[in-house]
Amino acid sequence: MNLIVVAGLLGRGKQLERLSDGITLLALAYGLAPLLGAPLQPLASLLSITLLVLGVLHKYWAIRVALDAELFAHLAASRDLTADTHTLDQALFELKLKPQPLDSRAWPARSQAALNLLRRQALCLGLQLSLALAILLTLPLKG
Repeated sequence: MNLIVVAGLLGRGKQLERLSDGITLLALAYGLAPLLGAPLQPLASLLSITLLVLGVLHKYWAIRVALDAELFAHLAASRDLTADTHTLDQALFELKLKPQPLDSRAWPARSQAALNLLRRQALCLGLQLSLALAILLTLPLKG
């Protein structure tokens, strides 16, 4: 049951990713505004670039979380978790996604590691939201 719960939690990463993608696209559009003749404040430009960098970092974590979500969901349905775990470790090693073919960690430790990836993803989104607010606060007010 723990694997199902972890898979479900990791699956929520897609919602975080969609929000991050939207913020990143808005930052990109804002950064390209000078091409349309709109002036940008220097601080807002710096924050926009930082927002884009965070968006790329968020995308990296989102890809890792999505992969783990699929793997946990698959393994949650396993009839022989030990054999499937060994097969997974071997496949990840062969694809050079893991440094060694054997992993002695039990599933609770693996679950915590996967949830840490989700936390990193959420942290990136939190930083993006904070920077987006900062950009909004640097916009000049029309009066």
